[in-house]
Amino acid sequence: MLSSQKLRAPFAGTLTELRVADGDVVHRGQLLGTMVARESEAAVSGAREMSRQASTPAEKEDARRALALAEKNLVRKPLVAAWSGGVSGRAASAGDRLAEDQEILTIQDTASVVFLADVSQADLPRVHAVQPATIEIAGRPRPIPASVHGILPTANPADFTGSVRLDLSGSAPDMGLGLFGTARIVVGERAGVATVPDAAILRDDVTGISRIAVVQESRAHWISVQTGLREGGRTEIRQPALAEGQPVIVSGLVGLPESQPVVVRP
Repeated sequence: MLSSQKLRAPFAGTLTELRVADGDVVHRGQLLGTMVARESEAAVSGAREMSRQASTPAEKEDARRALALAEKNLVRKPLVAAWSGGVSGRAASAGDRLAEDQEILTIQDTASVVFLADVSQADLPRVHAVQPATIEIAGRPRPIPASVHGILPTANPADFTGSVRLDLSGSAPDMGLGLFGTARIVVGERAGVATVPDAAILRDDVTGISRIAVVQESRAHWISVQTGLREGGRTEIRQPALAEGQPVIVSGLVGLPESQPVVVRP
């Protein structure tokens, strides 16, 4: 969240009504509450007290006229949202007496909502500004389109992640604040490339070499590979070129000897 609005009392008086609570989503022009000016409120109170103390018909009539005049001249101010957003805090409640310019509540501007994604330190070099992204939040039927703004100069030493700021594409009406979700950042695209299931890749942590076991003539053959992008449980094989439909082994890789006879099962 980059900007917020403070709704303040326009004059000294009483907050007679407040229609929103923390977490509510409001829209520009929406009625949030009502205030009554202190002076006009005092005039109404004085006229009512006069009516209670009146004993003669003349005094009662004077009190009735004074009360009618005070109520007619009562200064009542509607409090309206200046922009759309979410209520992130209330500093007053209905019935409170407020001074002029006293804070009533805070509205976070919807147009300034951003999403902070925790990205693995190993993947941060692949993230750059303006890369397209989507944000999936529980309860929303469709992902929210976004783009990478940049990597923040902060890190979490507990899980070795860095924060990436994602700007939402356009406004995000009814977007809740402080929600958790899943961000997907497009760091590259490959069309027509060979991929294998992640389980088919065996990586040597000492040498850093990745290998896969392909099936040729009903036997397992190990080949070293250069991997690329990963998504959806599959990994791109950049080198060597694999034929479309090439069978690969996805289980029992540890300890599997070269040329071990295998049976391909659909």
